[in-house]
Amino acid sequence: MSTPQPLLLSPAPSKCSLEMLTHHYGDVYEHSPWVAEAAWQQGLTEAHDTPDALAELMGLMLQQASSDQQIKVIQAHPDLAGKAAMAGELTQDSTTEQAGAGLDQCSPGEFARFEYLNSAYKEKFGFPFVIAVKGLDRHAILAAFEERLNNDVAIERQTAIEQIIRIARFRLIDRATNTCFS
Repeated sequence: MSTPQPLLLSPAPSKCSLEMLTHHYGDVYEHSPWVAEAAWQQGLTEAHDTPDALAELMGLMLQQASSDQQIKVIQAHPDLAGKAAMAGELTQDSTTEQAGAGLDQCSPGEFARFEYLNSAYKEKFGFPFVIAVKGLDRHAILAAFEERLNNDVAIERQTAIEQIIRIARFRLIDRATNTCFS
């Protein structure tokens, strides 16, 4: 019985120049290629050629960043079911992820609820609500939105960073399983 082959990224991060790495993987953190650059500067080995290992290293780079850098990464994310989505101004990854959660099919009442919660959340925390929507529907997202509005700023910043790291991991796994990004 053979052992299953690990899921590998192509091109292999360990073989990439800095420019090549940021070209292929710099966008897994929304408008924040510096995360991939920081991972490259740490030194990538063949162990980082899997989505999970690269995601772990990139996540560590974000966790070790200053709070100002973290806030900028959070602020680079779009509102869920927000005006950018309605205008078709999201990145390809965000568009696919939000549609996968059914956010492009909200009723007018649901859109109004998202708009209200997006506004209340940004007013309280100073950055947009971020959640890894893969596997969730709009009802679960709205429930998480309402629950997380009760957090304090420090907890919510950490929660947003954890969610962003999950999003990046999902994006890297998608790239390893789909050839459209290679």
